[in-house]
Amino acid sequence: MKDLDNEISQEDFACPVGVTVDVVGGKWKGLILYHLISGPKRFNEIRRIMPKITQRMLTLQLRELEQDGIVNREIYQQIPPKVEYSLTEFGETLKPIIFLMRDWGETYENDILTKRTNKI
Repeated sequence: MKDLDNEISQEDFACPVGVTVDVVGGKWKGLILYHLISGPKRFNEIRRIMPKITQRMLTLQLRELEQDGIVNREIYQQIPPKVEYSLTEFGETLKPIIFLMRDWGETYENDILTKRTNKI
């Protein structure tokens, strides 16, 4: 996981794919982005959609996506406070990648499950 306080240089990425994997990779970021494609979501709404993610991990992943300029965090001045997360214009550029990942998963889900089941 990235340390939010440290600077990152081009040498930290092995290739352009490394940049993409760093931004959307891991267990949760792609899922978060996929769910934000349909529109802004509140923190607890994301937690309900993704019940296996911990509150701490969701917070960390959203912070990283926000730091990378992929996700916008909007705070509404009301009581109780309301915070929504949405894709930025820059984040919207990831839609084709996320949709390709979704399509690949739909096509090969059964093959992967079969291979993993047979491996046990």
